[in-house]
Amino acid sequence: MARCLVFMLPFLISTVGLTVDPPSQLLQLGGDVGGRLSVDPSDVHEASRDFGGLSRAEPMAVFRPRGADDVAGLVRAAYVSLARGLRVSARGHGHSISGQAQAPGGVVVDMSRRHGARALPVYSPELGGHYVDVWGGELWVDVLNWTLAHGGLAPRSWTDYLYLSVGGTISNAGISGQAFHHGPQISNVYELDVVRWIRALYSNFSEFTADQERLISLRAGRRFDYVEGFVVAAEGLINNWRSSFFSPQNPVKLSALKHHTGVLYCLEVTKNYDDDTAASVDQEVDALLGELDFLPGTVFTTDLPYVDFLDRVHTAELKLRAKGMWEVPHPWLNLFVPASRITDFDAGVFRGILGGRTAGAGGPILIYPMNKHKWDPRSSVVTPDEDVFYLVAFLRSALPGASNPAQSLEALAAQNQQILDFCAEAGIGAKQYLPNHKAQHEWVDHFGAARWERFARLKAEYDPRAILASGQGIFRPANSPALVEDS
Repeated sequence: MARCLVFMLPFLISTVGLTVDPPSQLLQLGGDVGGRLSVDPSDVHEASRDFGGLSRAEPMAVFRPRGADDVAGLVRAAYVSLARGLRVSARGHGHSISGQAQAPGGVVVDMSRRHGARALPVYSPELGGHYVDVWGGELWVDVLNWTLAHGGLAPRSWTDYLYLSVGGTISNAGISGQAFHHGPQISNVYELDVVRWIRALYSNFSEFTADQERLISLRAGRRFDYVEGFVVAAEGLINNWRSSFFSPQNPVKLSALKHHTGVLYCLEVTKNYDDDTAASVDQEVDALLGELDFLPGTVFTTDLPYVDFLDRVHTAELKLRAKGMWEVPHPWLNLFVPASRITDFDAGVFRGILGGRTAGAGGPILIYPMNKHKWDPRSSVVTPDEDVFYLVAFLRSALPGASNPAQSLEALAAQNQQILDFCAEAGIGAKQYLPNHKAQHEWVDHFGAARWERFARLKAEYDPRAILASGQGIFRPANSPALVEDS
């Protein structure tokens, strides 16, 4: 043990330039831990926060692995160390909402730095397509640019925001408007050039959801490639921070809506095409739109490069950063709602709790359906027990010093709880996506008895001391401090 202390102490000092001794628990990890351990205050501070801005928990140290062997070495050392209950959590781009990647008093593994050369895409006869090996902390935007540059290839299923880590999204399924067809993010590929991006408005919720569900039921060859939607107040703007859909050359003229008040619903779809299919894309799009019941005169289209469409949210992010409106608390609420109860949800939430004033929601409200058979039942993500279910995502931002009290963090968090209470009391059967339950009995209710038994058994088998991913708040290591402290 003495040799371990002599080895680790100068290693830490030479790495981060400390003038103080590292915490004694780090010295108990053992000499087989590679990578770089840092207790520099700036590194610890960065690892104690996330995009949600709702909680803060400082780790004892930050670990920067050079590869998978270093991560395994850290976990192995933490498991056998004298520091029982030492937490270890992986952190990619820090885009969690409620401190899921935090490790209070433990070690946060900074996965954001890639080591070594990137692998080239490889064709696999067994898979019937290409694949590429990437580091778990790589950003999806970097993977996209790499695979496009080496074969013009891109994964089929994406999240709406590309500045997220591969490991972070895959561990939470990773969903967007392509998930109805391809399921959550997967490794198949295809080649594209241009996207025809289309939006149409509805005032009738039943017609809106009927069209969405019809579109995700169509077979390959004659369907849209992406289906999403969002809720908007009739007096509000159709454009929002999620996109740069409308340009000055393509102004929004909504004269058809002059008699409509309250809530509107916007269908958002795309059709991908390249040089070989450009001649037929207009006919295909017109045929698909011709079968929908949107409000006449409310269809807006634009064509843009495939990568620009995928990276549309980042364009808006840069604008918000310039205004100081990005690094703010984000009390997001994501729900999976059974298709059979989505009309009740509309009445109780969009027209009830929100009162038709979507501007008071603190950000965009996404709504789109998915097919359950595209999801692997072995995943830990819990979905409703129906063939079709909806994602309803309240992507809120709480602006400090906002003149409207309804935009405060406290008000938005209280509204989230009001929505959850409504779902429980009305028996909606909604399941939280990226949940943040506070007590284990709430997690048991979330999973259901059978799935919880399997989940707990696997946790006991592969992480018996519950030292991994403790920021999720599901299993708490013995003799450990509180998971998070409210900011």
